[in-house]
Amino acid sequence: MDAARLIVATRHALDRARDVRDLIAEAWQAQALAEAVGGHIALHGDPALRPAALSLCEAGGRACGMLQRTGGARAAPLRAARLSGVRDPRAVLRGLLGILGEVVVALVAAVCATEDEELYWQCIDAVDAADDSKDRVCALLCVWEGLRPGGDSG
Repeated sequence: MDAARLIVATRHALDRARDVRDLIAEAWQAQALAEAVGGHIALHGDPALRPAALSLCEAGGRACGMLQRTGGARAAPLRAARLSGVRDPRAVLRGLLGILGEVVVALVAAVCATEDEELYWQCIDAVDAADDSKDRVCALLCVWEGLRPGGDSG
């Protein structure tokens, strides 16, 4: 499945999250998608993108491992495992940036509402991880824009 469709599926699942544990599970899904997209671009994209793409892949993988270890993510198949391609890397990176931002907003709202200390810290960890991945996506987009004649207008 193309990465753009996986981003849409993740956005819908995030919108349907019923509680804090569901939000954390969707944060895990978004990080798995960041890992998969970064890895795909590193393998199949322009060689100049490889270092920034690998950085995104590593950040997403670290976050997935951290979120999974905390027990915050409910057992669900990873949507990112269905990634078959990235047809429009620029659009996918912008979509990934958007979904990671939505994850952060949802988690911050959950942090403000939860009285469960364990869930509070799981949300904080997930927010930090999503922010890190957002930074890596931004760096990758900057490299991408630098490769294109005319920068952002292309």
